[in-house]
Amino acid sequence: MNTPLLSQMTTTGVGGPARTLVRAATEEEIVAAVAGADSRGDKLLIIGGGSNLVIDDAGYDGTVLHIESRGVEIAGELGDGRIRVDIAAGHPWDDAVAQTLAAGLSGLEALSGIPGSAGATPVQNVGAYGAEVAHSLLEVRVFERSTGRTTHFGSAGLGFGYRDSLLKRTTVEGSPEYVVLSVSFALERRADSAPVRYKELANSLGVEAGERADAAAVRTKVLALRASKGMVFDPADRDTYSTGSFFTNPIVDASVLESLPEGAPNFPAAEPGKIKLSAAWLIDRAGFGKGYGLPGIAGEDVAGGRASLSTKHTLAITNRGGAGSDDILAIARAVRAGVKERFGIELHNEPLLIGCSL
Repeated sequence: MNTPLLSQMTTTGVGGPARTLVRAATEEEIVAAVAGADSRGDKLLIIGGGSNLVIDDAGYDGTVLHIESRGVEIAGELGDGRIRVDIAAGHPWDDAVAQTLAAGLSGLEALSGIPGSAGATPVQNVGAYGAEVAHSLLEVRVFERSTGRTTHFGSAGLGFGYRDSLLKRTTVEGSPEYVVLSVSFALERRADSAPVRYKELANSLGVEAGERADAAAVRTKVLALRASKGMVFDPADRDTYSTGSFFTNPIVDASVLESLPEGAPNFPAAEPGKIKLSAAWLIDRAGFGKGYGLPGIAGEDVAGGRASLSTKHTLAITNRGGAGSDDILAIARAVRAGVKERFGIELHNEPLLIGCSL
């Protein structure tokens, strides 16, 4: 029996068939599927919302586990007055954010509109508009493949970094050692938001950076800002058939700023002596504008081509219809090489590349 194409499970819409596909809706089914693949010596690919994957058109020669667990539980008050919220790994992230706000809880509103599942958010330390999962994550419940046990990691034990965590770094032949079963957050019971850290968002809300705003208004504004950049999935909008930001913002020595044009956007980085640059700015200034496509792939008319940069945002590489993994990667390679040639800065992909590479 043929398995469904993995392109049907990813927001970019590329990827061939899996040799074996298993769907799991409970923690017990997830654990059984992982343990079964390991006992057979199968390679294992785990898919939640499929928003951070580029899968090769040849497919995946192993077991693909599609995590479909659901559930958001307001679990009770913590000792410090915050409220614990437990979310199943497969639950759609934005729906979970909406449910917490409907329950009168704030802390996740700036992370609205991010595609994918809740279980993926701590792996990448997902962030947007100055907020990160690390700011409010309480703990993660995982299945530890090497021991066959379920265990927990508190936030402090996850070694969070920029789009990074222990969960992402610890792998078994390219797939995770720790399989996320559920995530728990500590949120505040209040109508206003967490402090708004991102200047663009703060300005649009009429507050100063670091101040709070109405949490529901923050969600509404973030959804509008993301949609304007094609970063909220819409089946009718080909600009949203992407992994979101394809490249991370590069973190470089502060001295690199001297070699960049005056006014190059830059932000403080956690590491002393380092700054974070805007990948979108670098891409645009290297000559790759919105809608950029390669001859034979997209050309000038992106609507009639297969792949291009988004017409709304230079960080997203989009499937215009009928693109394969080679088309997506061809755009990525051209952009990466162009930025390297123009500025001497190497861009790094944010999505996982499965069976393919840059």
